[in-house]
Amino acid sequence: MKQIPMTVRGAELLREELDFLKNVRRPEIIKAIAEAREHGDLKENAEYHAAREQQGFCEGRIQEIEGKLANSQIIDVTKMPNKGKIIFGATVVLVNVDTDEEVTYQIVGDDEADIKSGLISVNSPIARGLIGKELDDMVNIITPGGNVEFEIIEVNYV
Repeated sequence: MKQIPMTVRGAELLREELDFLKNVRRPEIIKAIAEAREHGDLKENAEYHAAREQQGFCEGRIQEIEGKLANSQIIDVTKMPNKGKIIFGATVVLVNVDTDEEVTYQIVGDDEADIKSGLISVNSPIARGLIGKELDDMVNIITPGGNVEFEIIEVNYV
């Protein structure tokens, strides 16, 4: 199976979610199923069926997270020498050449991506356009609004 790149923070967040699902959510659902069983006939017991459905979602997510963590390649850019090259995990400050608007992005794994927080997936068009580029390079990125030219003004490994 292909390794899934993720930042140290991304792996920590997945481990926290896994811990919550196993130690809080799973016991809550088991308790809800037990309580619903006490209400008698399971065929027409909506609470029982809802709890079983939640159990299915919870167990599925636990398996998904365990699989991702087992196949993860955790990349800690803070331990790498920063030579100004954009790599997975790097935080990049760009200036839109036309508008002088600055944007900051960190290139992260798919699970960590949150554009509102400036976290972009390594598989996104923007990240794919940036990977391998260097400080002071000009880069054309195809955005929903068209082709935009950016200058790379900062590359940080934080």
